[in-house]
Amino acid sequence: MSIREKIKEKLSRAIIDYNEHSPRRIYILIKQKDLKTAVTLLFKELGLRFITSSGQENPDGFEIIYHFSADASGEVISLRVNLEDRKNPKVDSITPIIIGAEWIEREIWELLGINFIGHPNLKRLLLAEEWPQGEFPLRHDHDHEHEHSHEDKKND
Repeated sequence: MSIREKIKEKLSRAIIDYNEHSPRRIYILIKQKDLKTAVTLLFKELGLRFITSSGQENPDGFEIIYHFSADASGEVISLRVNLEDRKNPKVDSITPIIIGAEWIEREIWELLGINFIGHPNLKRLLLAEEWPQGEFPLRHDHDHEHEHSHEDKKND
């Protein structure tokens, strides 16, 4: 049974949408509540390598995409999770399953303001200490004008 068939069979109830973008690029939208089950399947049971996660804001809220590689076949499987709560976006941390996800979750938390529940160490990673709490530079509503005026004053 192929990796795709195993994923479809074991995650059938969790899958909202399954898209084979190309022969080796698969995107799977899953229910948020099934994230840990899906990550455990891909990483622990199927032995896929965790590449990274990415986060983005979209018109309906936020999306986190978890990228995994099946190195032997060259396939990349990306799990997508939508977060619809714009004011308090949160998702389970996958760090208890994959310790290598710790820093990328910190980065997404810091830049987009998405809380990773169960993360062992959510603290700043990239932004300066003087960066205002509660301001997230990758959100569409972030005031970039304020950011530049702050930099100009610092350089005077």
